[in-house]
Amino acid sequence: MLQRELASKLNFGEGFLSKVENDQKQLKRDDLKKLSRIFKTSFHELDTLWLANKIYDLVKDEKQGSDALKVAEEQLKYGKSNKNFYSMK
Repeated sequence: MLQRELASKLNFGEGFLSKVENDQKQLKRDDLKKLSRIFKTSFHELDTLWLANKIYDLVKDEKQGSDALKVAEEQLKYGKSNKNFYSMK
């Protein structure tokens, strides 16, 4: 599929889509549903990749980024929030 065809199906300009492809802009979560229909792929998979990209952008330049991800993963497993962080000391 050509870029202009995809841009048209998503109701985007070609310039915006080009910026998305070059990691200069991000798609909205709602756009993933359209993409999953167009490419006949799993919305869940696209949503997971979209969220992972947002998390990566948040921690990529942080010195403790990997450590923070590990803590967040543990918090997700056990349902704990950052509110409990200071009480762990």
